Amino acid sequence: MPAQTPDNTPPLDRSTELAFLRTRAAYERTMMSWIRTATSLITFGFSIYKFFQLEGPGRAQQGRLIGPRGFASMLVSIGLVSLLLATIEHRQNIKELGAQFAGRQRSLAVGLAALISVLGIIALLAMIFRQ
Repeated sequence: MPAQTPDNTPPLDRSTELAFLRTRAAYERTMMSWIRTATSLITFGFSIYKFFQLEGPGRAQQGRLIGPRGFASMLVSIGLVSLLLATIEHRQNIKELGAQFAGRQRSLAVGLAALISVLGIIALLAMIFRQ
């Protein structure tokens, strides 16, 4: 009889274990791609905000549907929402993968997403509360 793992699940054969590791790595790469995308949206939005803050401090709105500040705020918000949704999906995928094979799995990508989210929230609050 094969040896049992500490949580009473049978050990995986080598090909299944490698498939599990490939799938987990794919989930991590996907999460890192979402983090890069969200970071780009957040930094681009904040850069637009700062550029127009320095470029035209006394200019009035010229009949625009949305101004640079609103556009920048939307970019940062979209970046934060996309990061939140990607994190939720990633955690569900890792949880499901762990339930099927290897128990509880931790992800460094989720920690990085949390740090980027904090920076994005700070940027959004700075844009909202600074005139």
